[in-house]
Amino acid sequence: MTLQLQFEQALTLQRQGRLADAERLFSEVAAADPQNFLAHRMTAVVRYQQRKFEGALNAIDAAVRLSPGTAEPWVLRGVILHALGRSDDAMASLNCAVNLDPGDINSWYNRGVVLGEIGRFEEAIESYDRAHAIGPHPDALANRAGALLSLKRAQEALVSCDKALALRPGDLSAMCNRALALADLGRPEEAVAIFDQVLSQAPNAGQTWSNRGTVLHDLERYAEAVASFDRAVALDPQNAAAWTNRGRSLFHVQRFEDARESFERSLTIAAPQTSVDWDSRGDALMGLKRYDDALAAYDAALAMTPRAARIWSKRAATLYVLARFAEALEAADHALVLCPDLPAALETRGKVLLEMNRIEEGLAALQQSGTGRNSRARVPAHKTRHDAEQRAYLAAQGITVEVGKLYVAGGERIPGPAVNPANAEIVARTWAQTDPQVVVIDELLTPEGLEALRKFCLGSTMWERAYDNGYLGALPESGFAAPLLAQIAEELSATFPTVIGDHGLRLLWGFKYDSTLKGITIHADQAAVNVNFWITPDEANLNPEHGGLVIYDANAPADWEAADYNGNDPRVWDFLKRENAKPITVPYRMNRAVIFDSDLFHETDVLEFKEGYLSRRMNITMLFGRRTFYGN
Repeated sequence: MTLQLQFEQALTLQRQGRLADAERLFSEVAAADPQNFLAHRMTAVVRYQQRKFEGALNAIDAAVRLSPGTAEPWVLRGVILHALGRSDDAMASLNCAVNLDPGDINSWYNRGVVLGEIGRFEEAIESYDRAHAIGPHPDALANRAGALLSLKRAQEALVSCDKALALRPGDLSAMCNRALALADLGRPEEAVAIFDQVLSQAPNAGQTWSNRGTVLHDLERYAEAVASFDRAVALDPQNAAAWTNRGRSLFHVQRFEDARESFERSLTIAAPQTSVDWDSRGDALMGLKRYDDALAAYDAALAMTPRAARIWSKRAATLYVLARFAEALEAADHALVLCPDLPAALETRGKVLLEMNRIEEGLAALQQSGTGRNSRARVPAHKTRHDAEQRAYLAAQGITVEVGKLYVAGGERIPGPAVNPANAEIVARTWAQTDPQVVVIDELLTPEGLEALRKFCLGSTMWERAYDNGYLGALPESGFAAPLLAQIAEELSATFPTVIGDHGLRLLWGFKYDSTLKGITIHADQAAVNVNFWITPDEANLNPEHGGLVIYDANAPADWEAADYNGNDPRVWDFLKRENAKPITVPYRMNRAVIFDSDLFHETDVLEFKEGYLSRRMNITMLFGRRTFYGN
């Protein structure tokens, strides 16, 4: 067989997907004819396709030596170097390509691909723009959209996808990125519909199944997300990220062992070589609560892509879990330098600052993390009813608020104390003497503090999270972040030092209830100390002996997952029955606080409140410190 026939046979084998056989023939041609540029180049290509990156580099270097003035081999060399984690060398090779031929559309396009993959999204967009300027390039526009999505510029990404689709209607890559853009813009149902359309044409597109699963997970449609990830990993068992995300969704449907197996499966996939590989490995290790190992994985990813804001954010979150707050803050700040509006980094920064007792700064960061986020959940009837009542309440004061916009009523710090110092001694004594540790006190807040807090909670349109039982939640991300709340948290720590001590503020929220529906079901919290207090006038409560809180004298087992003790009611009730746990009923009173060990199981008591906006039961919860076992 002549070398030419052997080369052509190798091309046929490559097209058939028989890469190992193609590699053998290409390399034999290159060995027999060392001056054969195409044989060296194709040997590099098939080795790259098999993830044999070192061998691919050797082959492409031979091709470059034969034709150093040709841009194309420099491009492939850059792609291979990037796969080896040698980002600086990769960019030097790609820059050589565009310098050799500034008018070569593929050089600019592939330069954009590598820049995008190493997290240099702005430069990637510039490269894609250069490619598209040379000639209409739907792939450049579709990938440009991907880079814009990484920068959280979803509206621009949507425009870029639409331009790509105008050039090439039905382009699946553009459609997929369009779906991701819609999901980021708070239109997840439309995103799922597009994914379904893509999958009807390309049912074996494993990454599309994976992306569909991610959107379904964010919609809290966890069972459907698991099914989507199942398809993804069946089609591509080497997709480590899909295995990891499958594990996340499995946790939410309480299939804990399956979730762990999914995370473990992610870790068995070929040893990580790229930044994406290390990133996925870190996510799986986080799912397995191997936090030190996860940190090492993220550090390995950052060694390859030091400008990847998203990975810096994950590093910050891992350090936060490990209570290495100064390092976590530094990592979050680094992520925000690279991507100033990255929600995950802002969220972690906020949580870190809370636990460092920089509470007002922390609440501001948490609120900023929610700016621009659109609710992805359906709006139930009880939220619609509440929002109408609140708009009427505000209208009576001459205030009109656009639906969906945050309006904050007051919430400033007050000049005097917000927390009543008269309770300090009784709380300290009772906390030290009781087992289980449950303290009930009245007049928690000063009259001025209570009035200011009620004004803030009644007038502010931050009640965004709806729960099926009939109550609404206000979180810092949605605006429950007023300086007044920081003042109350700071004064709680100062007023009750033997109870809260050095514990930082972990979380806080407000709940507002529908008078005709149920409250919060049985659960424990991920904290050391729970401060729960009520701020609706007593006359709204039609059953004065109830309406408050029921606490059981049994702690959540230390080895339970968070979803076990906060979401798995049957398991909790079975545990309480076996422990012969006794209830402690605390009747509702305005300005009454219940301070207790957060490990104790508790639930909202029977509710029977008057109808009407001003009679809605409102409670505030502040969690301090961490439970002995910290579950993610």
